[in-house]
Amino acid sequence: MKPKRTILCVDSNEQQLSIRKVMLETRGYRVIACAASADAMEIFKKGGIDLVLADLTMPGVDGGQLIQSVKAFSPHTPAILLSSKVKTYDQDTRADVFLPKGMSAPVEILERIRVLLVRKRGPKRLQPPTPHPPPSHTTAA
Repeated sequence: MKPKRTILCVDSNEQQLSIRKVMLETRGYRVIACAASADAMEIFKKGGIDLVLADLTMPGVDGGQLIQSVKAFSPHTPAILLSSKVKTYDQDTRADVFLPKGMSAPVEILERIRVLLVRKRGPKRLQPPTPHPPPSHTTAA
């Protein structure tokens, strides 16, 4: 059995956080749920996080700032930013994906997570080709 991928899910709305946690766990992910960006960053720094899924609008440090901190600490960790307030985020964000809440079906979120995690792991390695002896060139003399 392959090891579960760990997702750090951050949202100050406990209900949304709980719904996302259940959705991800039923798909085989390990989920660490966190309601505050400061706590999330402390958890992230301990290691073992494969992807960060954060809400944009949170008190204190918002999701965009959290993702900037995550990327500064670990540039290759995939991050998804969700927002219900805006259709497009008007500030520069280092998130790999920006999804508007309510317009993104759970299946789309799951697919984006799957693609980002595959990309992080890299493509499956192909078996090296079996070496063939060089063709013998016979020349008629």
